[in-house]
Amino acid sequence: MPDPTLALRAEQAGLDASAPPQQADIDGWLIRLSPGKAKRSRCINALRAGSLPLDELLARCRQAYDAAGLPLAVRVTPWSQPVDLDARLAAKGWGAFDAADVMVMESLRPDPAPATLRPLDAAAYAATVGALRGSSPTAIAAHAERIAHAPVRYQGFALEGPDGRLLACGQMVVDGDLVGLYDIVSAVPRQGHGERLCRALLSAAHAQGARQAYLQVGSDNAVAQRLYARLGFVFAYRYHYRSPERELT
Repeated sequence: MPDPTLALRAEQAGLDASAPPQQADIDGWLIRLSPGKAKRSRCINALRAGSLPLDELLARCRQAYDAAGLPLAVRVTPWSQPVDLDARLAAKGWGAFDAADVMVMESLRPDPAPATLRPLDAAAYAATVGALRGSSPTAIAAHAERIAHAPVRYQGFALEGPDGRLLACGQMVVDGDLVGLYDIVSAVPRQGHGERLCRALLSAAHAQGARQAYLQVGSDNAVAQRLYARLGFVFAYRYHYRSPERELT
């Protein structure tokens, strides 16, 4: 197992990297209200145990999410507070959704000959990723807003073929000596383009001072997990969402 300190650093860095402009604190819980597609930017992060009873705290959060027209969802991690939050939400009948694994690399070694990447500004990057994912115009605009105004520097890139055709795209967030990879999407799946993209991103991050790395991947995405394992990433921890909704899209 990796150093637990690195797992916690990855969690904290991930919170910064996914911060939307629409967020607030309610009694120690960080609520995020972006209309984007990424659930981490429109959920509750239970960072600290406050003074309010759980039912009152959830009621206050419900008001905020109803006002924003978003489903109420809590992101549950190994550090969520109170420590029995997951069990208490499950006892209320809240379903569990979209488990994801955070993987880390304890020692980043750059590729000696990385592929060349083309940088994209926030709007172009969000539009490119959104088109590949079939996102709505509202979600694409929210994605562009979030990455353009995040507290850490945005860096998004496209991997292209010799003819200029898009092969893959992805984003890296360098935070001191730690880099996070986000939105790794292949336009031509199962051709090795995602791996080439990731190796190029990690090399670029190393040149900027990164020496460790993290990423998030769906717990049921075995293909992507095998790719990241080849790159040297190992499992650090798992999180999931709890919601009273029947579906969490």
